[in-house]
Amino acid sequence: MTETKSPADHDKAPSVQDGAKPGADISFPYDRMTVEQFRSRFPRARWSDARKAWFVPGRTASRRIGRWLAEIEAEADAHADAKGRDAFVFDPIDSPYLELGKAGFRIRTPYSKTVVDELREVPFSRWDGDLRIWHVPFRSYEELRRRWSDIEAAARRNEPEERRRRAEERKGTEQDIRSKLRSAERKRHRYPVRSDDLPPIGRPVVIAYGIVVFTEISGELVDPDVVVDVYPGITEDHVWGYWRPPTFEELVRTWPAKMLPIQNAEWWLPTIEELRPARRTARSREARKYAKTP
Repeated sequence: MTETKSPADHDKAPSVQDGAKPGADISFPYDRMTVEQFRSRFPRARWSDARKAWFVPGRTASRRIGRWLAEIEAEADAHADAKGRDAFVFDPIDSPYLELGKAGFRIRTPYSKTVVDELREVPFSRWDGDLRIWHVPFRSYEELRRRWSDIEAAARRNEPEERRRRAEERKGTEQDIRSKLRSAERKRHRYPVRSDDLPPIGRPVVIAYGIVVFTEISGELVDPDVVVDVYPGITEDHVWGYWRPPTFEELVRTWPAKMLPIQNAEWWLPTIEELRPARRTARSREARKYAKTP
């Protein structure tokens, strides 16, 4: 549904009858019940063939239309919530991670990027930082039900006991050694780049660690024998570049690349699909930092 003020903001001139009167236009897809509700609420409204909209006369028409639209939306949400709750009763989700609340579902899981990504795709879901739970209204049950198997599987993988068990199994293995090497190398905030293909300084780019901002290209040559386990394919033509995480403001100002990176590229400009999660992460990181500041 859309509402416009009348007679201004029209491409076509209004009729003489309506043009001299203050009022507002509203248009919506035809539905018999909605039209009946509208006519009952606005008995003086008239249909305009020229504008393909209803004209509601009166200086307060815009406010009255706004209130009516809000009521219609609330009714639609209430109907959708009732439908979602009925669907849950008929086909419930039985999980220790989901609780039934008055207005919807409360979801509490161990942290998992997969869980966060899946719940962000559920319409009207929201994160409560104080209670550290996700709220999902009843109206979104069908989408939540569709994604729940992936959500629960990821939550179970990230239970503390399960993570400790996997860590114990990995101890001393080649995978464990490589993982520790990669972790230690990442903490150095350095990255090998080809001397003939240097990334821009001070601009967000994508590397194997995600989106970063290079602050310096040192010119120091990389010793392939030392870091080959962390950076396969490194040659003597690589030099060290030093990076930092981008700020939220830098990511917001970054214009997304329209072209996908070439195959085997060592760095590239971020696409919108890469920028969106990075912006959310940076905003959360800065919010936490701000909350800790006395």
